[in-house]
Amino acid sequence: MRQRLTIVLTVVVILAVLVILNLITYVKEQKVNDSEWTANRSTYHSGPTGTRALYDFLSESGHKVIRWRETTGKLLGTSGSKVTTFVVIGQTQIPFTEEEIESLLGWVKGGGRLVLIDRQPEMQLLPTSGGWSLNSHQYDSPALDVDATDQKQMTEKVTPLRPVQPTLLTQNIETVLPSRFAARIKVIGEKPTISEHQPAGVEGEAGRAEKNSPAPMVHISDRDGALLVDYAYGLGRITLLSDPFLVANNGISLKDNLQLAINTVSSVDGLVAFDEYHQGKGITQNEFASYFSGTPVLAIAAQIVVLILLVIWTGSRRFARPLPLSQIDRRSNLEFVASMSELQERSRAFDLAVENIYSRTRRVLARYAGVDYNSSRTEVAARVAMRSTLDAHSLEILMRQCEETINGAPTSGRQAIDLVRRLREVEKSLGLRMRSRDARQAAERI
Repeated sequence: MRQRLTIVLTVVVILAVLVILNLITYVKEQKVNDSEWTANRSTYHSGPTGTRALYDFLSESGHKVIRWRETTGKLLGTSGSKVTTFVVIGQTQIPFTEEEIESLLGWVKGGGRLVLIDRQPEMQLLPTSGGWSLNSHQYDSPALDVDATDQKQMTEKVTPLRPVQPTLLTQNIETVLPSRFAARIKVIGEKPTISEHQPAGVEGEAGRAEKNSPAPMVHISDRDGALLVDYAYGLGRITLLSDPFLVANNGISLKDNLQLAINTVSSVDGLVAFDEYHQGKGITQNEFASYFSGTPVLAIAAQIVVLILLVIWTGSRRFARPLPLSQIDRRSNLEFVASMSELQERSRAFDLAVENIYSRTRRVLARYAGVDYNSSRTEVAARVAMRSTLDAHSLEILMRQCEETINGAPTSGRQAIDLVRRLREVEKSLGLRMRSRDARQAAERI
C-alpha cells in the first residue's frame, strides 16, 4: 500500500512539473497578417512589407551587403570597420537606446553614412547640423483594412514624383511612385539649402556643395515637402527617405523605385549593413535556445528527460492492471473530408471545392423550384424567387459565377470562400439546412 501511494504521489509531482515547464517555456504566437499597420521591414521577410527583394537583388547584382545583427556599438569596433553605410528601415521592433544612438551618431561623425527610411523616423537619429534640422510629417496614416499587397490601393491618387536636381541619389531616375501614406520632410533653417536651385547639368558643383555644406540637400520633393533629403554630419552623412514603400517588396517594382533604392543605400562604395538587430533578429548568446524560442521543443526535451528518469526509478514496476490497446475507428467520413480539403488547398484547386458545394446546392434548388436538374439557371432562379424572398437576378448571377469558376475561370482562395459563403446564405434563407441533413445521413450510415 505504501509503495502504491509513493508511485501515485510521484506521478502527480511529475505531472505538475511538466505543466509548469510548459507554461514557462511555451508561448503560442498568434499569426498576424502582414499590413502597413503592423509592417515588418526585415530583410528576412518576404511578405509585402518586407525588404527581402531589395537585399537579394543587391546581393546577387554584386553589391557588398550584410545583415547587421549586433548592437550599433559594434560599429565602433573591428567588426564595423569595413561598414560604410548603415541602413535602418521602418519602425523597428526593438527601439534604439540612448547608448546605441550615441554610438551610431559617433560612427557617422567619423565618416560613416546613415540611411533612414521611415515615415516617422526617430528624431534623435536626425541631429541638427550647422543650425539646420529636419522635420517629418505624415498626412495620411494606413488603416487596419488597407491591403498591403494591393499596389493600386497603396498608391491611390498618388502622382509620380521627379527629381528636383541631378545628384548621386537621383541618377538614372525619371519618376518614382511613393505610397499615399508617404511622409513629407521639412527643412528647418534660416537660408535655402545649397545647390537646391542649381540648374541641370552642374552635377559636379552640386556634388562639391553636397560634400562641404552642412545644409540639407533636397533630391526629390513636391509642393507638400521633400521625399528624399540628406545632409552632412561631422565627416559623414545622414540620408532620410520618408516612405519605406519605395524599397519594400510591395512597391519596389513600380516606376524607378528600384533605382532609387539602389542609389539611396549604395551611392557610396563599400559594405552596406542592414540593421536586423532592432528588427528582432539579433544574435543571442544561446543560439540553440534562440532557434527554438516560442516553440514547445525545449519543454518536450525536459519532459523526455524526466520520463527517462521516471522509467529508471520505477524499475519496470506496474502501475495498474494491463489494459487492451484502444481500437481506433478508421471509417470516419471526416478523415476523407479533411484529406480532400488539404489536397485542394495545396493544389489551389478552388474550382473543385466550389464544384463540390455548388453541385449539391443546385440539385436542392432544382428540387425546391420543382424543375429538372438540367434546367437553365434562369428558370431555376425565377422559380426559386417565386417561392421565396430571394432576388432572381442576384441568385442567377451567383449561379453563373459558380459555373464560370467550375468551367475554369481564374479565381482565388478569397473569391472561392466568398462564393461558398453566398451559397450557404441562400441555403439558410430557404431553410434547406444541407449540412445538418448531410451530417444526419452520415450518422445513419455508420
